Amino acid sequence: MLDTANYTPRLKALFADTIKAAMKEEFEYSNDMQIPRLDKIVLNIGCGAEAVRDSKKAKSAQEDLTRISGQQAMVTTAKKSIAGFRVREEMPLGTKVTLRGDRMYEFLDRLITVAMPRVRDFRGVSGKSFDGRGNYAMGLKEHIVFPEIEFDKVDEVWGMDIIICTTAKNDAEAKALLKHFNMPFNS
Repeated sequence: MLDTANYTPRLKALFADTIKAAMKEEFEYSNDMQIPRLDKIVLNIGCGAEAVRDSKKAKSAQEDLTRISGQQAMVTTAKKSIAGFRVREEMPLGTKVTLRGDRMYEFLDRLITVAMPRVRDFRGVSGKSFDGRGNYAMGLKEHIVFPEIEFDKVDEVWGMDIIICTTAKNDAEAKALLKHFNMPFNS
């Protein structure tokens, strides 16, 4: 049985033991508080047109995202009505969850070591998907690459947005941090 009181996620321990020192040396920080670290990871599934036709689709996506993240996902709703898309105000359109702390490190570990290798024809993730402020955004075409999702029980395959927010001031620092976590960049 896992002793959760003394348990530290693998990537969190790796960050404290080796990554901090490597980043401090690489970028010549004078203070440990200048070293970039992970802030949060935001997961999002947008149901789109499927949710407009069937309101149970957003609930299904919420259950899947809750299973993947290990934390209760919240349903996102339309802010205003758009007649052309048959969307009414407060209609459920997707789901999202924000991970911090130990859950964030656990999710990143599963994403890099388990989910990404299961993606068909995987050649790495783009190294250009940074926003200029040290945050990295990526997408998955299928949420079924996570082992928590039972393929036989899935009624719909959803695409997923994953945003990794760091405390880095620029893209170079954020990319170096994610490389130390073994993020498979293709460029």
